[in-house]
Amino acid sequence: MSTQRPNPQGTPKQPRFGRLDLAMERVSEGIAKSVAWLMGEQHEQGYWCGELEADSMLEADYIYMHALLGTGDRGRMERAINEILRHQNEDGGWSLYPGGPSNVNYGVKCYLALKLMGWTADHPLMVKARENVLALGGVVECNTFTKMYLCSMGQYDYDAVPAVPPEIILFPNWFYFNIYEISAWSRAILVPLSIIYAKKPFKKLAPEQTIDELFVGGRENANLHLRLDKKRLISWRNFFLFTDRLAHWSERVHIRPLRKMALKKAEKWMLDHFERSDGLGAIYPAMLNAIVALVYLGYSKDDPQVIRAMDEFEKLGIDCPNGTLEYPTPTFRMQPCFSPVWDTAQVLSTFGEVGVPRTDPQLVKAADWLLSKEIRYKGDWSHNVKNVDASCWCFFFNNDHQPDVDDTGEVLLALKAVDNPRERYQHEVTQRSIDWVFAMQCKNGGWASFDKDNTKKMFESIPFADHNAMIDPPSADITGRILEMLASYGYSRRDKRVEKAIQFILKEQESDGAWFGRWGVNYLYGTFLVLRGLEAMEYSYLEPAVQQAAEWIRMVQNADGGWGETCGTYDDPNQRGVGPSTPSQTAWALLGLLAANDTRSDSVAKGIRWLVERQHEDGSWEELMPGRNGESYYTGTGFPRVFYLGYHLYKQYFPLLALTTYRKALERGEREA
Repeated sequence: MSTQRPNPQGTPKQPRFGRLDLAMERVSEGIAKSVAWLMGEQHEQGYWCGELEADSMLEADYIYMHALLGTGDRGRMERAINEILRHQNEDGGWSLYPGGPSNVNYGVKCYLALKLMGWTADHPLMVKARENVLALGGVVECNTFTKMYLCSMGQYDYDAVPAVPPEIILFPNWFYFNIYEISAWSRAILVPLSIIYAKKPFKKLAPEQTIDELFVGGRENANLHLRLDKKRLISWRNFFLFTDRLAHWSERVHIRPLRKMALKKAEKWMLDHFERSDGLGAIYPAMLNAIVALVYLGYSKDDPQVIRAMDEFEKLGIDCPNGTLEYPTPTFRMQPCFSPVWDTAQVLSTFGEVGVPRTDPQLVKAADWLLSKEIRYKGDWSHNVKNVDASCWCFFFNNDHQPDVDDTGEVLLALKAVDNPRERYQHEVTQRSIDWVFAMQCKNGGWASFDKDNTKKMFESIPFADHNAMIDPPSADITGRILEMLASYGYSRRDKRVEKAIQFILKEQESDGAWFGRWGVNYLYGTFLVLRGLEAMEYSYLEPAVQQAAEWIRMVQNADGGWGETCGTYDDPNQRGVGPSTPSQTAWALLGLLAANDTRSDSVAKGIRWLVERQHEDGSWEELMPGRNGESYYTGTGFPRVFYLGYHLYKQYFPLLALTTYRKALERGEREA
């Protein structure tokens, strides 16, 4: 499969018809073309894996790491600079997502990356970048992760950054605070970061590479220390700030009796998690931190562990020395991770809805690939979930330590689409996987992603927790998907666990009828998944919760007939449902309305028309932003308010699912008439 960005073939068709239920041949034609396009994207091993696009922080951190360690390919790093510049905003800053406001962390990191590659402070683009950072408060407004990286370059003081002591790994599993009570992704990031904090790497930069000019009033006048919450003296924040100061005091006077033991345990934890995984956590920040941690633990750059970790990290890169059609400048960009299990399961379950023959060789091959990725190893989740066999899937090619409920549910839906010659084996797999899913149900009835009952909000008050992702609470979007999956295997509301999940969902509904989307942008995503789950469980579409949700979807439809929502709705929920129309989000809105039994409203007709008219001749859709150097709208969520994603296959399989669901709904209506 090509790693280049998908290129539109020709121009979108402009069909001429009125209500689309009178022109079903257009819908069927669009479905057929979309299926053909997706079939052509299948890897020879049976999986699908679209590019996963993220922000400029990845390229900036890539340059930082290689500059710190004295490694890396100079040509790649130069092309990474081109990628960084491609995303620079008009105001000189860089955003969490294309079209979003400039972010101080990204401004500082990108500015430093440019300086490390030889750019001078008087370059016009650097002047604009510097002015933007200063307008946002300067370096002291950055989060802990950014400050820690700056410390290693001598651009911030270790004593002023929130402490991340490796001793946290020594807390026993029964203790209220232990690493298995924080989110899986934070765990993978923080363990190697704690090693970095303990070892305090330092690389002296040349005077022209320093970033003192990014401190408001100059670095010598900056107040770098965290401040107490004077309005609430007795609070978790102040408690953790007090312990943070104690940790710093122990660092200064070298009273760290457990440091050697903690480093050994952190090192062992990290090395153990290298196994059965494509890099630590199989995701960008953890993999980068792990490489730096290894080197500063004393591992040679020629050590097999370092070489392996570096190889896995570099695999995430997409090198375009000749550029692309959308952006002809040579670039190198990094993906945060790979998404093969997720994409394969989504495509396969969609093909099942389309009606692709259940014995089609390509479908069977995909199902067999998914079955080969079943995880039977008891990973991190098992520290809080006992007495259940592992039978689950992760998002990535390999990461047995961190499977997740969302992927497992989607894989189970996908396997229902195939008549596998190994029917008995597939049946055994699905039954034990359903047992695992039920074991992961949280006590409030919902499902989270990686862990069960990972909900201790006090951890969000820890000073180094300013990345806003310390816990993994149950969410309505995942719970909706699991309900849809369980219904496909014959479960109903008669099962107390199912009813408890439905009650969780109903309690999570917003006052306007929408549901929050934790893993997709945003309320359109959460609402469509909940409505599909309720429909699958035969929850009446006449119930107020369903009708209110459907009315909300209709209310936020754009004048062009599509739907859109920006990542900014996580910062301002009042803007929910507001944004330029995109194929993926239009599909989600349509799927929500269809699940609410709205098949013939003008909203649905206009939405279907919007999708059909914007489909390209080759069967694909595009989500490019006008006038943005080939940048795409992001509709995937990593961490709300912190990290967003552009899934390149979302704009393909979700519109296909929407068109298919619409066609089936009308055909069912005709049969019942």
